[in-house]
Amino acid sequence: MTSNLQPTRRDRFLPVELLGISAGLAVFVGLIVLMATREFPLAGIALGVTFILALVLLALFALAFKPTEAEVEDIHEQDAEARAKAARERPESGDRPQGH
Repeated sequence: MTSNLQPTRRDRFLPVELLGISAGLAVFVGLIVLMATREFPLAGIALGVTFILALVLLALFALAFKPTEAEVEDIHEQDAEARAKAARERPESGDRPQGH
């Protein structure tokens, strides 16, 4: 098992990327609506709706990707460590209530 469980730079910056892309799309749509209608409230509403919609959709698309072999191996290692830790912390068989 590897002891390096620190996330990579790409893993740490994925939320920032999603926020940045969503903000860029929202600003683009907001400016288009503002130029077309010349109404600030309508442009603000379009900007907000676009930001939230883009953020949710991009997050769902990010979750849809299949993990790589290294990620699957890391998941299995973390599961094994968690099971071993739970087994060490489990009370002795005499301490458990009977009939459960």
